[in-house]
Amino acid sequence: MAKNIKVGITQGDINGIGYEVILKTLEDSRLTELCTPVVYGSAKIAAFYRKLLEMPQVPFVQIDSPEQADAPANYMINVVGEEVKPEPGVDSRAAGEAALAALERAVRDLKEGKIDVLVTAPINKHNIHGEQFDFPGHTEYLESASAEGSAMMIMASDMMRVALATIHLPVAQVPAALTPEHITDCICRLEDSLKRDFGVVKPRIAVLALNPHAGDGGVIGSEESDVIIPAIDAAKNRKVQVFGPYPADGFFGSNNFDHFDGILAMYHDQGLVPFKALVGQAGVNFTAGLPFVRTSPDHGTAYDIAGKGVADPESMRNAIYMAIDIRRNRRNYDEMTSNPLRKQYFDRSKDNVVLDLTKDS
Repeated sequence: MAKNIKVGITQGDINGIGYEVILKTLEDSRLTELCTPVVYGSAKIAAFYRKLLEMPQVPFVQIDSPEQADAPANYMINVVGEEVKPEPGVDSRAAGEAALAALERAVRDLKEGKIDVLVTAPINKHNIHGEQFDFPGHTEYLESASAEGSAMMIMASDMMRVALATIHLPVAQVPAALTPEHITDCICRLEDSLKRDFGVVKPRIAVLALNPHAGDGGVIGSEESDVIIPAIDAAKNRKVQVFGPYPADGFFGSNNFDHFDGILAMYHDQGLVPFKALVGQAGVNFTAGLPFVRTSPDHGTAYDIAGKGVADPESMRNAIYMAIDIRRNRRNYDEMTSNPLRKQYFDRSKDNVVLDLTKDS
């Protein structure tokens, strides 16, 4: 019998809705039949939120290392001291330090193979920021922690998958960051992820325009003709099925996304606003392009509803499911492509001798 996938779950900001959506997800005992959840956080803080929200008992086995998680159960690795106290809805430095402690420990265990995938609860980018976390968000932090690969943010659901050519970048800096080479690279990396991570054999990719009406032939902007179209043509030369550029409003408004396996948006809000509006609570944030699997809910800390018991756990639950699926998809894809059949042919001039083209002559 195959062992359960160990899913590391970071607590995120202890004053947001992280613990609420984690506890609501883990209270379904059937989850441990599918995976082994290992929460990086605090048993004391988990108990605080369980009592505050008047939730059913969610038992945790407290351990020091994921290697001790050897039976179906929910596990907890304490990463913050007893003196840390949650304050629902409060933006505090202590909450940021606690979020960073969980993230650092989980990423270390992930890189050492002690957990199989990582699911991160939301952080507050303001209070976590400091000397040890000088990044715009999780995506950039995880890229810096990896010795290989280039991170790409993909918002994913059963309805659509939206990747970003630029991520946490001020809108004023977006045009300068978009070059034909960069966009072509993003298209190809999106295709690779759709194949390996999502099991799409021959993906169809749509590319969004930067300007309204795709520039209207240069009247509203020239980035489409000067940058985006050359990038699409270069990707087509690499045998990628890619189309566009499409004006974003008409593309989403007409449900054109139904015809594509992946969408490349030029900047953060261009992709995430329609994604969240159409997908709702079902979406997941996936970090593609790295040697390990990381997902997270597609929402933030939601201080305004923290501690009120109204947070929807669907995105957290889907993030766990998707992390497991992507881990399995990668394993299957790598197995199928690691040992291709030997390339052979008959040379008629040499009495049908079989030549193995995988070997040097």
